[in-house]
Amino acid sequence: MESIRKRPKGDFIAEANMEQLYTLTKHWNSDLHFFRDDLTFLHKLLDSYFIWIDKDENYKVASKMKNELLELKERCQDLLEKTDKHRQQIGKMILEKMEDSRVFRMEHEHLEDEIASFVKAFRLNRLELFKITEYIKDTDKRPEYS
Repeated sequence: MESIRKRPKGDFIAEANMEQLYTLTKHWNSDLHFFRDDLTFLHKLLDSYFIWIDKDENYKVASKMKNELLELKERCQDLLEKTDKHRQQIGKMILEKMEDSRVFRMEHEHLEDEIASFVKAFRLNRLELFKITEYIKDTDKRPEYS
């Protein structure tokens, strides 16, 4: 799987100025809002399949997937809060012309790694959800309309 990092290659985090880190953090925030909205859509999509499920096995699989979506949404919300807080800290540092520290840049890199891990889990979950909904659609009885 290709890298899902948003920063340029090399030592970007160590060398970037605060404005560049602020911009990068805004992009993360925007992406996380998109993922949160997409998770809401996927949850509704899965709910729409629940009404068609007759087999217990399919119901259990769909319920498990629903729980995984909820966990991802909670993780996304946590990352949104962390990203907002981090962006506010960068903004304060810019306004007050504060010197940043190595610790701050390590925190920035750690947050980026958390987001990258979330995006990977999100993509895998999304792929699994599509496979499951296709399987349920193909294996469960659907009512015939006149």
